[in-house]
Amino acid sequence: MEINFKHGNPLDLADQVFLFKRTLRQTALKHNLYATFMAKPLEDSPGNSMHIHQSLLKKGKPVFVNKDLNTTNYFDRYLGGLQKYSKSFLPLFAPNVNSFKRLRGYWEEGTPFNLNWGYENRTCGFRVPNFNSAQQARIENRLCGSDVNPYLAISATLAAGYLGIKKKLKATQETKKAAYNVNVSLTESIYQSIDMFSRSKEAKEIFGETFVELFCSIKDLEVNAYNKIITAWEREYLLLNV
Repeated sequence: MEINFKHGNPLDLADQVFLFKRTLRQTALKHNLYATFMAKPLEDSPGNSMHIHQSLLKKGKPVFVNKDLNTTNYFDRYLGGLQKYSKSFLPLFAPNVNSFKRLRGYWEEGTPFNLNWGYENRTCGFRVPNFNSAQQARIENRLCGSDVNPYLAISATLAAGYLGIKKKLKATQETKKAAYNVNVSLTESIYQSIDMFSRSKEAKEIFGETFVELFCSIKDLEVNAYNKIITAWEREYLLLNV
């Protein structure tokens, strides 16, 4: 099922997402059901995502495209920032061990694990939906799972775009073909993801050193606790076979 929230102020949207998740979970419990926002709850089914659509206004007017609907420097630089910094900010888009099971799933599930972008290309980490007006022009971040903290995920994707504009970065060429099997992926493991975030100068400048250190410490503890668990797969395939 897909749930859409009407566009608006990012903080208001984060509030809505947070409240919606809690409301749905409690409503399900009253009907003896479980509603989950786990990124990959079932191994043979697609995961749960939280795609973030972003547009940028200046004095109330969209700036990603001009009056002729051609993309502007704001668009190119914002997208360049997403491509450059989303790798460093990935723990805020994929905060749990299970998040990576969604990202590293089967290609046919439609979960992109790359930093490519393209018009209406759902195999890319960043998709630009077709638009017929300047108000519709936007960039979609498809990396986030529904297990994210919406405040942190929205902040991180806006911060990446902001850095792109500030540093006048340039986006890569559009990807027109399927990008599921591109050679350059975001990172190999959640360990690398946490380590990269912990060493990111930009993350510390934007989110604060205290937050980055505390967040990474908590995630390290969670991953280490997970790695102590002997899984059913290990018992099935290794217990009597090695």
